[in-house]
Amino acid sequence: MAEYRIDDLARAAGTSVRNVRVYQDRELLPPPARQGRAAIYSDAHLARLRLILNMLDRGYAFAQIKEMLDAWRAGHSLADVLGLEEATGAAQAGEPPAVVTAAQLTRMFGAQLTPANIRAALELGVLERRGTQLVAPSLKLLEAGRDLVSLGVPLAEALGLAAELQAETDRVTALLVGLVRRYVLDPKGPDWLPGGDELPHFADVISRLHPLVMSALGAAVDRSARRVIPEIMGDRLIALAERAGDFGQE
Repeated sequence: MAEYRIDDLARAAGTSVRNVRVYQDRELLPPPARQGRAAIYSDAHLARLRLILNMLDRGYAFAQIKEMLDAWRAGHSLADVLGLEEATGAAQAGEPPAVVTAAQLTRMFGAQLTPANIRAALELGVLERRGTQLVAPSLKLLEAGRDLVSLGVPLAEALGLAAELQAETDRVTALLVGLVRRYVLDPKGPDWLPGGDELPHFADVISRLHPLVMSALGAAVDRSARRVIPEIMGDRLIALAERAGDFGQE
């Protein structure tokens, strides 16, 4: 399970440190664990924070949110409640972030690691500043950019592609998750929230979404790569084959 300082937690949830403290003061968000003087939050805290923000967006007041959370606690064991929160948190956690040094980035991108490209990477979220450190939320994405640059693709173009990939992936993921919401949750009513014996089932549905999305998108990308690569590169392959044949005849 990932660990967050309060500023990291706020950033991951898309809110402010001040709001996190307010939710704690109103007993909507459990207190963090302590490691010495440091306050450490978990994926369960992140899931609870996202749930709070979602309910606030839907017009619920603090008192109503607390009442619902208290009702869940009263009707279920702590394990059931945390099961829901950790299921949603696990779906969001994904690949752990990795600290990257300036030396590492220079080895990866060489002279193309310009201030402009670093700014672009920060704006796109490919890199994040956490205090004095640079962090890659997805090291795999950063390494894919390195591989593109090593093939001769300009880093600025690779960063532009990363933005397009994220937008398209978000769109397709939203379509897939939207189907589940439409046919599994929405028939119960627009304001339905799980309670009673429904909570474990709801937690199970949420916990299965992340592997489902990964499996579906992975299979689709694999099929696409097998089809599109020959389509785009096929003319070059044919030309090389013809050239090789011409050389053989000389």
